[in-house]
Formats: sequence, C-alpha cells, structure tokens
Amino acid sequence: MENMDKNPYIGNSNRLPDVIAAIQAMGVYRFHMCPFSMWAKRIVGDASQDACWKKVFEEHPEFFRLDTTRQRASLVWRRQFPKRYDVDHEKQLSEEEYALLSPEDRKRISRAPLSPSDIKTLIDTAIDLHSRAVEIKRESRWWVPLAVPIVSGLSGGLIGVTLGTLAKHW
Repeated sequence: MENMDKNPYIGNSNRLPDVIAAIQAMGVYRFHMCPFSMWAKRIVGDASQDACWKKVFEEHPEFFRLDTTRQRASLVWRRQFPKRYDVDHEKQLSEEEYALLSPEDRKRISRAPLSPSDIKTLIDTAIDLHSRAVEIKRESRWWVPLAVPIVSGLSGGLIGVTLGTLAKHW
C-alpha cells in the first residue's frame, strides 16, 4: 500500500489547486512544453516561482512530464498529439504542410491544445485522486477511536493499582 506520508495530494494543502491550475494553463497554452519559469509566469504571474512548479510537475507524473534535460515540462495528454500545431495561425497542419516548413518555421510548431472536455477530464481525475488519497489516509486511522479508550482504561488501571500500592506502604 502506498505510503500516505509521501502522497503529494496529502502532504501539501495547496496541491490540488496547484495541479488544477497547471492543467488549465498547460492544456490551452500555444506551446505544449515550456521551461518551469514560463509555466510559473503563466500560472501565477511570477517566473521566480519556477522551483515550486518544478516540484509539482515532478511529483505528479500522472499528469506532467519533464523533458530529457529536466528543464521543461508538458502535459502527458498533449504529448500524445502529433507535433503539427501552428501556434501563430492556431491550426493543425497536415503532414504535407508540415513537410514544407523551413527549420525556422518549425520552431513555431507545437502540439495541439486540449479541448475543454479534455481539460475537464484531467481536472476530474485530479479531484478523484485527491479524494481517494484523503479517504485512504482516513481509513488508515481506523484504529485510533478504538485505541484511545483502551489506552485510557489501561492507563487508569495502572495508575489506580500504583496509587493503591503506594497507599498501602504509607
């Protein structure tokens, strides 16, 4: 069973809102992959928060992937689309149109943004994963309500026996 102390949804109270914000921004931005500072600027308006966002991306591989240099992140879902989306004209190119582009023009090609229903699916998934993590944590403490009265009873009994023994010796 997963260690709940390591579950990123449980360990950080802002994690679910952060994941949802990242999904929204990364799902519709023209470019599918950007440096952490760019995502931080797009999500919270502060590029200096890049380390915080890198951590979010690293701790949630169910949604995000880092490039091989571990300097940029993207949504897993967008990586499944062909890299033929013209960000300037906001349209998908055919294979033939893409083949005709110069190397310089290909720098303005990305993967298609997600549809609103795709983004909703990812957000619903994040909410479900968070809810499950909370429920598992709650279930892992089933013994607490049983243990408290038992420990209290035993402690009370031990204190009573100890005080009774001490009273006999005085």
